[in-house]
Amino acid sequence: MEVKAFRWDGEKLWLLDQRKLPELEEWVALEDHLQTAQAIRDMMVRGAPAIGCVASYGFLMGVRKGEDPKVVYEVLRNTRPTAYNLFYALDRMMEAYEKGEDLEKVAKDIELEDYLANKKIGELGNQLIPNNARILTHCNTGALATAGFGTALGVIRQAHYSGKSIFVWVDETRPYLQGSRLTAWELLKEGIPHKIITDSTAGFLMKKGMIDCVIVGADRITRKGDVANKIGTYALSVLAKVHGIPFYVVAPSSTIDHSIESGEDIPIEERSEEEVKRFKDCKLAPEGSPALHLAFDITPAENITAIITEKGIWKPT
Repeated sequence: MEVKAFRWDGEKLWLLDQRKLPELEEWVALEDHLQTAQAIRDMMVRGAPAIGCVASYGFLMGVRKGEDPKVVYEVLRNTRPTAYNLFYALDRMMEAYEKGEDLEKVAKDIELEDYLANKKIGELGNQLIPNNARILTHCNTGALATAGFGTALGVIRQAHYSGKSIFVWVDETRPYLQGSRLTAWELLKEGIPHKIITDSTAGFLMKKGMIDCVIVGADRITRKGDVANKIGTYALSVLAKVHGIPFYVVAPSSTIDHSIESGEDIPIEERSEEEVKRFKDCKLAPEGSPALHLAFDITPAENITAIITEKGIWKPT
């Protein structure tokens, strides 16, 4: 079943409000770059590839309304600091504007390229998935995080479509619960067997021999293969290494930041402590207790078995 995070109707951008899932599938219309920027900041849309695509359409709408392209570019660029696809997409849009190209066509191209890259990634990654594999995944890397199909979840989808018998362990992914709210929702729609686990359960399952591989996405990848991804990814990579379990990172090549060598140079987004201390209307912590909410961590290249992109499978050294 096709899942989409956003749809362009020629004038407005429609977003599936991911904050409301899985209880409610609500579509929201965005009409300018300011609304688009707010939607990205508020995580109405999330996932590095999807953020890049949505920002492209936000740039298009801002320029169409007669706003200064440089201002539009900066407003969108400053929404989230870690996801590299955001900068990749906006740089392409600004370059297209300066060359006098059709901005709508470029935004559509960015969306289509991501979708086709995901399909290719799924085919390549499926080669690494054995039949009867028990796969652990973290956060959401499916159609909701991309232009469609997904990255890490796209590999899982393709394994399922190819007839392999697979089972997926879904990290809940605190504090925003992208795993339990979004990944499980996508897997349920596909009929892929799975169970949700608390993030802290993964290590014990590895010790008991109940996980065959770990597959995660990425928000930014450096030249040498260090990876920024949802907080908790680094810990999984260490656990997988200790237990001798393959650890795969899956992302389109647009996630690779060729300007930096090391993960130490990747800016890490720190989000509001309220996202840790409460979920929707439910308080989870005392008002007077402060919290630290780092949205991402860095997994070093030496902990990664392979990085899968649409251009091939890369083994960091």
